[in-house]
Amino acid sequence: MGNSKSKSKMAAVGFKQLFDDVSCTYTYLLWDPKTKDALLIDPVDTKVDRDLKVVADEGLKLIYGVNTHAHADHITGTGLLKKKVEGFKSVISKASTAKADIHFEHGDKIEFGERYLTVRSTPGHTDGCCSFVLDNEKMVFTGDALLIQGCGRTDFQGGSSAKLYESIHTQIFTLPDDCIVYPGHDYKGRLSSTVKDEKENNPRLGGTKTKDEYIEIMNNLNLPNPKMIDVAVPANLMCGVPDVE
Repeated sequence: MGNSKSKSKMAAVGFKQLFDDVSCTYTYLLWDPKTKDALLIDPVDTKVDRDLKVVADEGLKLIYGVNTHAHADHITGTGLLKKKVEGFKSVISKASTAKADIHFEHGDKIEFGERYLTVRSTPGHTDGCCSFVLDNEKMVFTGDALLIQGCGRTDFQGGSSAKLYESIHTQIFTLPDDCIVYPGHDYKGRLSSTVKDEKENNPRLGGTKTKDEYIEIMNNLNLPNPKMIDVAVPANLMCGVPDVE
């Protein structure tokens, strides 16, 4: 598993943060600098060629496309990547009920070369949401669970404000204060945050906000549905390709 080294002595992981300006989705490319094995977190179908160019430019072997959940605002790129990259596998949580080559559960490790991500189940935005913690606990990829100074909505796809509050407080806020939070989206151009900053200052569920106060906030957001929900959710349950048998 590569965890014989102390976390503090691990070499820096290869990392690029990529952005889709239509859905404001962040895609993350991670790789082991020694083996060049790589994975993508939350790839977007319309950005697959961009992602593959970055992979080629870095001389990487792309082995996994990992989704934090079945998205409602864009179609995952994993279906297209499976067609374009030999040996590539799609990965998503078992709880999502989506099709994929590999399904993971809480506590599983997603290995790439000698590095890995640990899966933390963080339901609430959807029942299948998970966050991924880098092996040295220096980074956490929170999908639509925890956002920068916000969080994912909880009013569709089996969402639950109570579950999301518990997920974030028990699975993300328990990480080291200096762990960098990389969200699935940002709509204001921000790139990242830290566990400490979100734990202390997140206006929805940080500081002294109680669960009841948080639920009241979420119950009164009155957000419109994502524009692509009727297309994206069915496609993403089929690994991004609606006609897969």
